[in-house]
Amino acid sequence: MLRIVCLSDTHGFHARTHVPPGDVLIHAGDCTRHGTLPDIDDFNAWLGTLPHPHKVVIAGNHDFVFQDSPAEARQRLTHAIYLEDAACTLAGLTIYGSPWTPTFYDWAFMLPEDQLAAKWGAIPSGLDILITHGPPRGILDRTHRGDAAGSASLLARVRAVKPRLHVFGHIHEAAGRTESDGILFLNASTQLGDGRGVEILWPCGSA
Repeated sequence: MLRIVCLSDTHGFHARTHVPPGDVLIHAGDCTRHGTLPDIDDFNAWLGTLPHPHKVVIAGNHDFVFQDSPAEARQRLTHAIYLEDAACTLAGLTIYGSPWTPTFYDWAFMLPEDQLAAKWGAIPSGLDILITHGPPRGILDRTHRGDAAGSASLLARVRAVKPRLHVFGHIHEAAGRTESDGILFLNASTQLGDGRGVEILWPCGSA
């Protein structure tokens, strides 16, 4: 049985985040405070101190450096696999990661909903784990004002491909987990609450 530890939205405060030990570490975006290369250096150094043998990272809307200087940002992230609209296989798991979210002001990796559908169309079937920065529409996506901030086209794609676990963040106040249609949905934001990574035992179940 694998222990998967999930984080999101550390925003440069990773050093104060409690990260339980495990086999696979997943960070679902917004790892930086200012979206700069020095931020990546600091985050990468911290990743190097963690004992997890497998680590996967995607970007979020604060992580401008992966959009503006992608080659150099990826080169500096030496202690994790970086996924951007791409898949990897590790520890026997097939994992796909994508950073996009619906347009909101002028942040990184944002597109209007009609263009997002094309991005989500690349998500393959047969996944064990899907990682996106933002949530699907109506699932752990409510803001403080009660607005549903997730992507409707992402929800449709997730329902179609049916990953066993969908990890995301972005909407800090909606952190939590729920299960629907055989899919475990996890908003792993650590910015509110106790700042603790979420542990999942694989096959899916709460630790």
